Amino acid sequence: MLNLNNIIDRLQDITSVSEIAAFKGCVTDSFKWLEQNFSNIHVDELVVERARFTDALLCKAWQLQELDLVSSLSLCAVGGYGRGQMQPYSDIDLLILTDRALSQEAQEKISVLITFLWDIKLEVGQSVRTIKETLKLAKSDITIATNLVEARLLCGCKDTFNVLIKKVNSEKVWSSKSFFLAKLEEQSLRHSKFNGTSYNLEPNIKENPGCLRDIQTIGWVAKKHFKEYDGLTLIGHGYFNELEHAELIECRSNLWQIRFALHLVAKRSENRLLFDYQPDVARLIGFGDGKPGVEKMMKHLFRIVRRVSELNSMLMLRFKQDILNLKVKKRVVINDDFCVNDGFISPLNAHVFASPLKILRFLDVISEHPTIVGLDADCLQQLRNARRMFQSAYYHQIPECRAYFIKLVSKPEFFDLAWDVMYQHGVLQSYLPEWDKIVGMMQFDLFHAYTVDEHTHRLVKHIRQYYTQQEQFPRCSRIINNLESPQLIFIAAIFHDIAKGRGGNHSLLGEKDVYVFCDQHGISKENTAIIAWLVKHHLLMSTVAQRRDIYDPEVIRDFAGLVKSQEQLDLLYVLTLADIRATNHSLWNDWKASLLRELYLLTQKALDNGLQCQMTLNDRIQDYKSKAIDLLTQSNADLDACHALWQHYNHDYFARFSPIQIAWHTQQIVEAGALGDDEFMVAASNKTSKGGTELLIYCKDRPALFAQIASVIDSRNCSIHAAQISVTSTGYVFDSMIVLDKDNKRISSEYQVNNFVKAIQKQLKQPGHSHFNSRKMSRRMKHLNVQTKVRFYSSQDDSTLIELEALDAPGLLARIGHLFVDVNITLKMAKIATIGERAEDVFIVCNSEGKALTQEQQVLVKRLIKNKLDKPETLTQV
Repeated sequence: MLNLNNIIDRLQDITSVSEIAAFKGCVTDSFKWLEQNFSNIHVDELVVERARFTDALLCKAWQLQELDLVSSLSLCAVGGYGRGQMQPYSDIDLLILTDRALSQEAQEKISVLITFLWDIKLEVGQSVRTIKETLKLAKSDITIATNLVEARLLCGCKDTFNVLIKKVNSEKVWSSKSFFLAKLEEQSLRHSKFNGTSYNLEPNIKENPGCLRDIQTIGWVAKKHFKEYDGLTLIGHGYFNELEHAELIECRSNLWQIRFALHLVAKRSENRLLFDYQPDVARLIGFGDGKPGVEKMMKHLFRIVRRVSELNSMLMLRFKQDILNLKVKKRVVINDDFCVNDGFISPLNAHVFASPLKILRFLDVISEHPTIVGLDADCLQQLRNARRMFQSAYYHQIPECRAYFIKLVSKPEFFDLAWDVMYQHGVLQSYLPEWDKIVGMMQFDLFHAYTVDEHTHRLVKHIRQYYTQQEQFPRCSRIINNLESPQLIFIAAIFHDIAKGRGGNHSLLGEKDVYVFCDQHGISKENTAIIAWLVKHHLLMSTVAQRRDIYDPEVIRDFAGLVKSQEQLDLLYVLTLADIRATNHSLWNDWKASLLRELYLLTQKALDNGLQCQMTLNDRIQDYKSKAIDLLTQSNADLDACHALWQHYNHDYFARFSPIQIAWHTQQIVEAGALGDDEFMVAASNKTSKGGTELLIYCKDRPALFAQIASVIDSRNCSIHAAQISVTSTGYVFDSMIVLDKDNKRISSEYQVNNFVKAIQKQLKQPGHSHFNSRKMSRRMKHLNVQTKVRFYSSQDDSTLIELEALDAPGLLARIGHLFVDVNITLKMAKIATIGERAEDVFIVCNSEGKALTQEQQVLVKRLIKNKLDKPETLTQV
């Protein structure tokens, strides 16, 4: 076993900076020592020892370069290194400080020193400045000023260093007030980069809300204000008590441990706890192997960040009051327990949270006073103490609390600030044991961006927004504002994912939880049935919209049969939109909106007609034809040619496209004129589909047409979200595809659209040839295991519906298209859905005889698809 003191002694024996190998050997052994002792020595000691070794190395090199002989020259540690606490691969920030211009000889020695540090592979960030230059930069840059607040003299002239620190601590460079305001704004901006939440699935241990930077901010502000900071300073000034100080130190140690392990695993300065690293970090810390180990670690982490967030909020509020010398301008007494001081609710006595019921009443007070913007420091401190006082039982076991909880969730205004307080400060998990189980629960996919509880919190907030955002979501707003019992949708939202992580179907398990909850809380059987139905079927609408042919009357009839009523359709629509929007900020787009809107309207008509969808479909076709003719007339189209073309279209074409699409298709094809066997027409429009860019290809039917088009689209980092393939009675085929760019939006500029069309035209001039696709799988995708699943369902008109689940690797659709050609299968329609790393695609196909696939053909297709997609290849060329 290595000994750090022995390694430092070896440093002292080196006689020249030219002995690179000797220095490198010491650096290497110091890292080995850290790795060997990670499990044996407390991380608080390890970070100090890492800094101690670095101090020794730098001071030795400084001495060997004879820089200690240069008058008035100081070597200073700044930034994180200045605190004397270092992670394994943290940057070494140095300030070489002088009170005068340096001689040429001194500059050359410093240059040799810096080159030497690079040569031995230290990550050094250095600056060489006079005191005057340093102060000038510090006055204009809060980052430099912050680094200097933590400056520490390593070696060299003490007087030079002390002059700088005295001036840095003065009010002339940064006053305590201006420094605090700058750090407060900096923290706010940093939090916003993480969508204001600590519960990201790949958190940044340094920068995330509730992580190390929030603790450091407390130290910076305290040190600037009090000129020194060891934690006890804040206790002495009444900012927090000894237990809270110990809690903050414990949280810091836990975060240090995770970050330290992350550096050792990544072997570099990495602060993002990426999926790639999570298993090894969890194992190294001692949480165990695989997903169970990761789940334990992440739950542990997320509970830490909540505690840090609370302590940071409390202390920053106290700093604000103290440093800014704020006086209450407007004080409103609400009752015997609370008042509101300039928008912040404040306790009037020490017993405001004397029982769980009083905690719930406190939330009611917040909901009834919309001018309240937050909790003051005393209120937050008392709430935290009360939460710990009542840990022996869940609040829902108290009858009075149950009645009050229902009162709260029956008021839409509760889901403003009061809901945030209930969620963020652990009241909900203290009330509901099922919620307690999902706090900090990971979701191992690329689909979800947040933990289960954070996702649900956001979903509820989206539903609340529908009350006010009438312009953005008019249908949801109309539905939600007309509800007689708002608690139905809010309780369903709270419970929709509450059974995740239990090893079964979370929708069915959640349904059972609802029945128990509603029985305990005295909710009527009628309302209980609606809430339970919503939880059981909360994925139904998005599944049907994205993975079924919604223009198939049987699909609509079956869906409407499950929905049963307009009320349940309305509630499911609202819940589905909020669920998708709360899952991942990039998941919601115009295309998904149009799919769900179309399914909603078709189902609404089916319910109005007593589930007689066919009559609705026939009416729809006649209506669409009539509207398309009106549009063609307005554009002076040749109506005789249009009618002649329509004679060759099959019946359901007119049900699958909107009037504006039918008119555009028709006009493009008529204007193209008669095409030869090797000719084709390619067009694109951003005006025909609300959801994306529509691509239209018209030509004589040919093998691998879909595969060729798909390969071009994929190579341009775009995606197909729907494809309709129709063959006319004259043997012509037209493919209509809805295409979105990498941000799930329509291809924005006319220039890009034209380039897109040209690329497809170029590819189609080479029938049978595949497009080279150099796009690689993402970093995260390579580490995920998605099993290929193939299912077959009967479809209308002698067709078979193939449902495919597979890794959404580059070139997937092109490979499937080529496979269909190889086994002589005709693709009639495709619906493409990407759920994180998983493709969930639906293809409607028929065999060479125009019939549904036989049992033997289904077996063959399934085997070929699994063989083709499960091969361990990069899928970069199709």
